[in-house]
Amino acid sequence: MNLKRLKWIAVLAPIGFIGVLEYSRYALAPVFASLQGRLLITGVVAVGAIFFYGAIFTLIAYIEKSLERKNRELSALYSTGLDLTSVLAPEELLQRVVDLARNLLSTRYGALAIYNEDGSIQNFVTSGIDNTEAASIGSLPVGRGLLGFVLREGQCLRVPQVSADSRSCGFPENHPPMNSLLAVPLSCHSPIRGNLYVSEKVDDTDFTEEDQQVLMRLASQTGIAMDNSYLHSQVKGLAVAEERLRLGRELHDVQAQILAYVNTKTQAIEGLLAGGRVEEAQQHLQSLSTAAREAYADVREGILGMRTPVDGEGGLGKAIEAFIEVWEDQAGLKVNGEIGEIPELGNEVELQLIRILQEALANVRKHARATRVKVEASFLQERLLLRVEDDGVGFDSPSPVARSRPRFGLATMKERAEAIGATLEIRSQPGGGTRVELEWSPK
Repeated sequence: MNLKRLKWIAVLAPIGFIGVLEYSRYALAPVFASLQGRLLITGVVAVGAIFFYGAIFTLIAYIEKSLERKNRELSALYSTGLDLTSVLAPEELLQRVVDLARNLLSTRYGALAIYNEDGSIQNFVTSGIDNTEAASIGSLPVGRGLLGFVLREGQCLRVPQVSADSRSCGFPENHPPMNSLLAVPLSCHSPIRGNLYVSEKVDDTDFTEEDQQVLMRLASQTGIAMDNSYLHSQVKGLAVAEERLRLGRELHDVQAQILAYVNTKTQAIEGLLAGGRVEEAQQHLQSLSTAAREAYADVREGILGMRTPVDGEGGLGKAIEAFIEVWEDQAGLKVNGEIGEIPELGNEVELQLIRILQEALANVRKHARATRVKVEASFLQERLLLRVEDDGVGFDSPSPVARSRPRFGLATMKERAEAIGATLEIRSQPGGGTRVELEWSPK
C-alpha cells in the first residue's frame, strides 16, 4: 500500500459510505422517521467511522513500518557504499557487512564466508556469536550441505526449517540452534567468491521474498566493496613492483657511472706507475678508495629504500620515522625529526615522497658535511609539507658545484616531485647549508 492509494481510499470511502446511508434512508424512510430509527442510523454512522478510521490508521502504521525498514536498508547500503572509498582491511569490511545484514533483517545470527579456489573456506566471519561460543564450536565449516549449495549453484536459498531440508548436513556440537536460513552469493568480478547468511529472525517469523531482495542488494554492494579491496591490494603490489624496478634502474645508472669512473682511474694509475710517478698514482688510488666507500654506502641506502614499507601500520608518517632511525645509524648523524600525523595519500604519492626524502638525506650524507639535520613532515589544511634542512657546506644555487663524478640526486628528486604534481624547492648557498622543501596538495 502506498500513499497514492491511501489518498484515494480516504476520499472515496466516505463518499461511498455516505451514498449507502442516503440510499438506505430513502429506501427505509418510514423506519428512520422515528427516534429509534434516527438513533440507529447515528449508531451505524459511528460504527462505520470507527472502522474507517481504524482501517486508515492501520494502513498508515503499515506504510510507516515499511518506510522504516526501507530507511534501515538504505542506511545500511549507504554505509557499505562508504566502505568503497574507505578501503577497509578485508577482515574489518567482512565483519561490518555481517553486522549490517543481521541488524537490517533483525536476525539473531549472521555469517559471511569467503572461499578459496578449491572450495574450502578462507574466511568465515560471524555476528551474534561471541568468542566463547565460536571457540566451543571448533573449526571452520568445510562448505558442505546448505553452505556449499549456495556456493556451487550460485543461487539464493531461503529455508524455513534447516533440519527438514534434505541438503542439510546438520550442525556441529555446541552450535547454537538455528531453524530458518537465508543465504545469498556475493556478486564479485574479482576472483573472490563468497556467501552472505542470516538465520533466525528475532520475531521468529519466516524469511520473505522481500527479505531476500534486501539481502541480495546488500550482497551486491558488498561484492563491489570486495572488488575494490582486491583491486586496491593489486594496485599496491604493482606500485611497489614498479618502484623497485625504478630503484633498480637508478642503482644501475649510479653503478655504471662508478664503474666508468673506476675504469678511468685504473687506466690513469697504470699509466702513472709505468712512468714512475708513484705519488700521483697514490693520490688516484685514494680517490678510487673514496669512490668505493661511497658506492658501498649508495648500495646500502638503495637496499634500505627498497625495504622501507610505506603501506604498513601507521602509513607514511611511520615509514619516515623508521627510515630516519636506520639512516642515523648508517650516517652517524642525529636527525631532529618533527613528523606529524599524515593521512593516507595513495600508493604512488607516498612512494615518491619517501624516495624524495631518502634522496635528500643521501645527499646530506655524501656532500653536506653537516653537523645538524632537521626533517619536518606535516599535513595541514589539505596540504602536505616535507622539509629537509642541514647546516652543511651548501652549494651555489640553483646549480650545485661541479664534481669529478656526475650527481643525479637533485634531478631525480625534481622528476619524482613532478610525477605526483608536487612543487619542489631547493635553497642553498656556500657555507649556509641546504634546504629541500616539497609541497603537495590532493587535486
